Amino acid sequence: MKVAKAVKRASTEDRILGGRVRLLQPAAGYRVAIDPVLLAAAVPARKGERVLDIGTGSGAAALCLAARVDGCRVLGLERDGALVRLARESVRLNAFGDSVEIVSGDLAHPPAVLAAGCFDRVMANPPFLEERTAARRGSRARAAAHVEGAEGLDSWVAFALRMVRPAGTVTFIHRADRLDDLLAALHGQWGGIVVCPLWPKRGRPAKRVIVHAVRGSRAPLILTPGLVLHARSGAYTRDIDAILRGGGALALVGAPCVGKRRRRD
Repeated sequence: MKVAKAVKRASTEDRILGGRVRLLQPAAGYRVAIDPVLLAAAVPARKGERVLDIGTGSGAAALCLAARVDGCRVLGLERDGALVRLARESVRLNAFGDSVEIVSGDLAHPPAVLAAGCFDRVMANPPFLEERTAARRGSRARAAAHVEGAEGLDSWVAFALRMVRPAGTVTFIHRADRLDDLLAALHGQWGGIVVCPLWPKRGRPAKRVIVHAVRGSRAPLILTPGLVLHARSGAYTRDIDAILRGGGALALVGAPCVGKRRRRD
């Protein structure tokens, strides 16, 4: 209980997925936006499958996926000890102890529980900026969330390949201007790549992309029409609102699909 109280003092409790998920996150530094919610919605996990969330942070994507897909098991990997404690407390607050586990470690030093090829899906919201080009501003925690360290994007993709089973999938959300780097990293070992641009408003350049790939697939790349996040009024579009507040799934091929979400009594 003392640990839980200390965690809460340094954090705020927020609600995501229309209030269905309680999320503890640092009171200062990096704060969760919509990216992890959209990432979790794009993972085609099913009941009984195991999902690895690389760099889970405060656990937003892991919690959202567990809330949407009943019966899947999500393991979140995070190197920041303070975020590990927050994420574990959020798991407890949401009564997700049977479906979400948070472990401490990083790509270079993963815990023994991460056996090669033991996951059906991998998802990740990696740091967006290359260390050589990023201007480090703000807190160390914010920099760690946004700026690549010793492990660049190639390392994230290689780690996902090692962790996922043959024909398993990986789903990334990343900056649109890093799409070429991500596709280059996926080349050779991954196929069936689907790229979904996220347009801030209709007619505006995409700032984010969701990229999904299948280990060992030879299927060609698909560029989808993408999703428009905001209407002219600034409000979320109906499709995005159905994901962010309604807990729906994001079907990467074809129109957005609002899937069944887990019911909480």
